[in-house]
Amino acid sequence: MIQLILSDLDETLLNDDGSIHQKNIDAIQKFTQNGGYFVPNTGRSYKSVTGTLKALGLNTTRQYVVSYNGGAIVAIEPDGREEIVVQHDMSIDLAKRIFELGQIQDDIDTHIYTLDKLFIYNISPADKQYMSERQVPYTEIFSDDLTFLVNEAPVMKVIFEHSDSNVRQKIADTVTNELSDAVLLTFSSNRYVEFNPKGVDKGVTGLELADILHIDHDNTAALGDNLNDAAQIKAAGTGVAVANAKQEIKDIADIILTTTNNDAAVADYIENYASK
Repeated sequence: MIQLILSDLDETLLNDDGSIHQKNIDAIQKFTQNGGYFVPNTGRSYKSVTGTLKALGLNTTRQYVVSYNGGAIVAIEPDGREEIVVQHDMSIDLAKRIFELGQIQDDIDTHIYTLDKLFIYNISPADKQYMSERQVPYTEIFSDDLTFLVNEAPVMKVIFEHSDSNVRQKIADTVTNELSDAVLLTFSSNRYVEFNPKGVDKGVTGLELADILHIDHDNTAALGDNLNDAAQIKAAGTGVAVANAKQEIKDIADIILTTTNNDAAVADYIENYASK
């Protein structure tokens, strides 16, 4: 029986407009009331997930979030207190070099995630709308001078946003050609190319949380849709692809749902598969 569900947020749990289907809310509440753990496993900061936890009714007990594509596990108490349980950060020098290499043309939108903040350089109008719909807090920066990071919390990841997949691939190639031994590359949401420290991914950290909770890996499930979910789909006892997932995710999943994120795919999994 599944005791821990690790779920991606965008295009998996959330509707396209960032809202949550009521069926998902009901199913998740029932799953957790019966002793299960439902844990967002996201590329985002844990600070941007508090509204989601509240909407799901998961803010009344100690709740866990896996953030930054596995960069951290954070426990959040009902009174808002936060505890960093696991942390996998990168050096400032590595973050600066990733940032520099990714500026291949003038319209590159760049995110720098520290442990507690999101800084965005050259934010695009589409990305601004995307952040607003998902109520993601960020600080816009207007200079490519990143020396300010020495006074901030550790850097967790650096990502780039662009609407053109060819540009995203060129960024990926440019960064990995120099830093392949130091970074882990993933793509997400058909808009981002992401870089974490080598060896850090949603799968590794998701199973770290299972160990912390004393849950057998076979009793874990991971739900996702995009390439940055591949590691958790592979690592979990049961890997689940929503219907709108990329073919690469469906190819490695144990279960392929017939429901999309807009059709309450998470509820579909919980109600029809999780207890078997």
